[in-house]
Amino acid sequence: MTYEITYQFPNEIMYQKEGPFVSLYQPTHRHFPGNKQDPIVFKNLLRELEQSLSKKYDEKLIESIMKPFHELEEDTNFWNTTAEGMAVLASRNKCIVYNLQNPIKEFATVAESLHIKPLIKAFQSLERYHLLGFNRTSFTLYQGNRYGFSEIILPPDTPKTLEEVLGTQLTDSYLSHASYGGAGSNPMYHGHGDAKQEIDNDTEKFFRYVDRFVLENFSKPYKLPLILVSLKEYHSQFKHVSNNPYVIEEGIHIAFDSLKNDELTRKALEIIKPIIREKMVNVVESYNKAVSESLGSSDLAEIAKAAFNSRIETLMIEDHKIVPGKIDYQTGELEFGSIDDPDCGDILEDIAELTLMRKGDVLILPKEEMPNTTGVSAMYRF
Repeated sequence: MTYEITYQFPNEIMYQKEGPFVSLYQPTHRHFPGNKQDPIVFKNLLRELEQSLSKKYDEKLIESIMKPFHELEEDTNFWNTTAEGMAVLASRNKCIVYNLQNPIKEFATVAESLHIKPLIKAFQSLERYHLLGFNRTSFTLYQGNRYGFSEIILPPDTPKTLEEVLGTQLTDSYLSHASYGGAGSNPMYHGHGDAKQEIDNDTEKFFRYVDRFVLENFSKPYKLPLILVSLKEYHSQFKHVSNNPYVIEEGIHIAFDSLKNDELTRKALEIIKPIIREKMVNVVESYNKAVSESLGSSDLAEIAKAAFNSRIETLMIEDHKIVPGKIDYQTGELEFGSIDDPDCGDILEDIAELTLMRKGDVLILPKEEMPNTTGVSAMYRF
């Protein structure tokens, strides 16, 4: 068993039943010198996990579960490309890694279920987007939220350049142009109309491949808005051949490799914020309609029971809202606690976890966007 860097949430590991399950969360750093300390902190957390496992499980199982963690510890490339945080979840036969854009608290535990609460807000669909940077010869795909974005590392055998995609189909005209014009520069054709047409044909074939690849592997599964980043002339060419309904009309008209991350994040948020706002309005309208049809509620106890019985289609929770206590996972009943007790838990997070485990959707909304004042609302499947 080895680890898998993933961008999918929820992930199939979260539906596994047989423990033990290992959950590790760690703040990380983008730059030196902080990122040089991250592997050391990670190693210390692994030591804590192994000590916890040794209290209950045999050495062979411990070695099997921890093997991918130690492989990750030695992965220099991973530690050189971290963002604000990381999460590692492992079972007996699977280990997944998330590279997170938002800051998180350090946490490592061995339990009979995975600890996924820190991931809920990071991966809520309202704020997430894909960003496709491309030119005539290559492309890079990113995943972002309001905290920033990071490159999606594609499998090594994925064709990512025009030459890799077209191979022997690449025209002689393109190869001749590339030798003196450069992949990112404006073409110099010197009156050769046929050569220009051949290069345009190659570009169209490449754009069709990129469009199909992103649509099938990312847009269809995740249903996230897709922001295009490229020179203006490539936008129109790409949109002309694109069949991706998730492409946003407004894009960023600049070479994708010429912007710093902070600047690109700012430009992406300018585009995505109105879309987020529209989604929030639509969610609230859908909730009000569900309530009128007896398929929605803002009653905490009722929602907890509905989550327990797999009835919740969409759950809305007020950002930063805490209801001290927990859900009895055997009955679905609520056990209220005190905010002064650090071990009492949060009922809202328990409901969110149950909803995700039963393949519902969880949205974290600002207080002013919530459809009521209870801090929680739900739309039911039945």
